[in-house]
Amino acid sequence: MFISPAYAQSAGTSPGGGLEALLPLVLIFVVFYFLLIRPQQKKMKQHKATLAAIRRGDTVVTGGGIIGKVSRVTDDGPEVQVEIAPDVKVKVQRELISAVISKSEAIAAKKEAKEAEKVAETANEDGGVGEKQTSILGKMFGRK
Repeated sequence: MFISPAYAQSAGTSPGGGLEALLPLVLIFVVFYFLLIRPQQKKMKQHKATLAAIRRGDTVVTGGGIIGKVSRVTDDGPEVQVEIAPDVKVKVQRELISAVISKSEAIAAKKEAKEAEKVAETANEDGGVGEKQTSILGKMFGRK
């Protein structure tokens, strides 16, 4: 027999094989912690502090998108009474309030709404083209 049978050689194991395989998983966990888990925990902590600071007169947005004014708050209870229309009050669980709009923000939002109404009124008076639209279209077509 001139041909000898060939046997596959087994690969030698490196001394740090287990640690080298575990290192990428640890690095992935660290990246996930700093990019996903930690910011979410900060956001939850801030939301809890916001819910704890709710007081009478604040404007709130519920999880369903209803905007109302807080009319009664109980410190120990999980519910807040919110007035969503004149003489229409509903009880909302504190945890279901998604945002608290402070009084100054509510005033700024009302100002923005009034400005938007003015732009809409001028658009109706100008035949559907408001001042901002006129200037943008005017620049596009060479008008002042």
